[in-house]
Amino acid sequence: MVNGLYIASAAPGAGKSLVVLGIVDALHRHVGRLGVFRPLIDGSENRRDPVLSLLRRRYQLGARQCRGGFPLTAAVTGLVPGDQGELLTAALGIYGRMSRACDAIVVDGSDLRGPDPGREFELNCLLASNLGLPVVAVVGGAGLSPRQTGQAVTAAVRQFGAARCSLLGIVANRVRPEDESQVEAEMGVSAAGVLSYVIPEVPGISTPTVADVASSLHLRSMWGSNEWDRDIRQLRVGGMNADDFLVTLASGDLVVVPGDRTDVILACVASALSPDLPSPAGIILTDGLRPAPNVVKLLERAPFPVFTGKADLYSTAKRVSTVRSEIHTGESRKLAAALGIWSRKVDEAELLEQLALPRPTAVTPLRFFNDLIERARHHKRHVVLAEGEELRIVRAAEILRRRDVCDLTLLGKAATINQLAAVHGVDLGGVHIIDPAAAPDRERFAREYCRLRTHKGMILERAREIMLDPAYFGTMMVHLGMADGMVSGAAHTTANTIRPALEFIKGHDPHDVISSVFFMLFPDRVLVYGDCAVVPDPTAGQLAQIAVASADTAARFGVQPRIAMLSYSTGQSGAGTSVEKVRQATELVKAARPDLPVEGPIQYDAAVDAGVASAKLPSSVVAGKATVLVFPDLNTGNNTYKAVEHSAGAVAVGPILQGLRKPINDLSRGSSVEDIINTVAITAIQAQR
Repeated sequence: MVNGLYIASAAPGAGKSLVVLGIVDALHRHVGRLGVFRPLIDGSENRRDPVLSLLRRRYQLGARQCRGGFPLTAAVTGLVPGDQGELLTAALGIYGRMSRACDAIVVDGSDLRGPDPGREFELNCLLASNLGLPVVAVVGGAGLSPRQTGQAVTAAVRQFGAARCSLLGIVANRVRPEDESQVEAEMGVSAAGVLSYVIPEVPGISTPTVADVASSLHLRSMWGSNEWDRDIRQLRVGGMNADDFLVTLASGDLVVVPGDRTDVILACVASALSPDLPSPAGIILTDGLRPAPNVVKLLERAPFPVFTGKADLYSTAKRVSTVRSEIHTGESRKLAAALGIWSRKVDEAELLEQLALPRPTAVTPLRFFNDLIERARHHKRHVVLAEGEELRIVRAAEILRRRDVCDLTLLGKAATINQLAAVHGVDLGGVHIIDPAAAPDRERFAREYCRLRTHKGMILERAREIMLDPAYFGTMMVHLGMADGMVSGAAHTTANTIRPALEFIKGHDPHDVISSVFFMLFPDRVLVYGDCAVVPDPTAGQLAQIAVASADTAARFGVQPRIAMLSYSTGQSGAGTSVEKVRQATELVKAARPDLPVEGPIQYDAAVDAGVASAKLPSSVVAGKATVLVFPDLNTGNNTYKAVEHSAGAVAVGPILQGLRKPINDLSRGSSVEDIINTVAITAIQAQR
């Protein structure tokens, strides 16, 4: 059992960064203090290593947790065995200092892209052996047959063995999807007794993006969109006239054209702004030529990035054609694709069993969010997003699909949604789109709604109109079992989202209270606030139901429930109608759920501050340690969560509705793409019950 491992490439171009990202992501969810050490960094001493920069930023690693070693130069790889002592001693020193600040360390070897890959490989083996770490080796299968990949695995096992490295696992990466089963069979023989995994080539990872090209060619961004995270479908050289060029142009093409070819440049802009024509991923203007001022004004509004370069058309096109896809230049889309395929193809539990990992004591916001994603995709559910024509929803849908979190349906006009995706470089492959106005199920939905609301005087003609509303249409999909949950509210009010659910989803019992909670994420813990969004002035009985439901929600998401029934008075120190309501609600919770620790009435400071609690309620098992805080009314709850969010720097996730038979959740109209992803993941987890 070990608390660190060395990830090493067996050959250039193996795609090791994907494996590093996957292992770091898995360990980050399972240990308290994770470290990443890259002993041979890419670049010079004056330039940050891009892989370390990505990991440091994404996983919020401090200076003592994320370290680089020595720039990978010809002088370093050319060291003869007798001259390597100083390098090894320094690496051991860095690792030793990191081990005092970390519970587990991932050591990321170099990528074997230097002038002497063979010597570089030997140096990585020497580092792994001297650090005393087992190796996860990465073998590239791109361009190889299954048999050739098996031979490469056999060679890697032999080479690491000869270097006296302990081989923990081996990953065959970038394998052709159609060859997966054959490669698995080959590895069963060539890597017998070693953990082995096969990861197929994924276009979302291997396809270069505009960001890859801009970084590799050091291009200058001049006009248009600042969205560089766009896959490049194909390189398109604008050397012909505009009429012929438009015939060949497709959405996602990167256009390389001289800066004085006004006809082709304008054709690209016009095409991108037309709903039925393709939108380029970007334009590179060559030869150092600047378009005319009137053309520049149009380029400033282009929905794609526009770059300039001094090289000629041929040289630029040639360099673009050789650009590699790099995970570290990608943003959420490429990372989502990498983590999605990792989770599908690698048995994390099997791999982590080999490591001695102390469980983390603090639940940070990042760890909470990552855990949501993993739990959601463990038992995939189907979630419908009612606002499919909203850009934030479209972007979130792509990330959710790439990370394989759940099955998705977007509601809206297909042409509008697809055009929105094309203009902004979003890939919605695998996401279902339904237009409520044209859906074959609309009539069936209207009849079902009319049946459910007959007692309210509903008629079929009106029901047909109501089913044009995406929130009603999506909720009916959930009601009839065509989806497991729905999310809305990014562009509509909370009432618009909740009303359909209150009308015909309702609770398991007619007397159930529909309420909500917010997850309040602090740097070292998660608190649950309820109710902050639905019930204006609950009775004592309703307040007790809200408390029990909030505790159950907390437990479902890994928060041990300790309920504080909040009031302006603690214990017996005060009186009044509101205090008595809270006191009565507390007794009802105790009677209904004796398994739940509950305290009330109690003030907020006594609920969460151990020092205050020791003075006011020294014998309480909840005071000072409360995790579920139940507010006496909506006015108090709503204002408190917003005050804490904006003043204390907490991250508020919600509102999450509770008490419904099936999950329907609301978004804030100010929700970010990340907020939407998290809410969808929560909805999918709720649907797993």
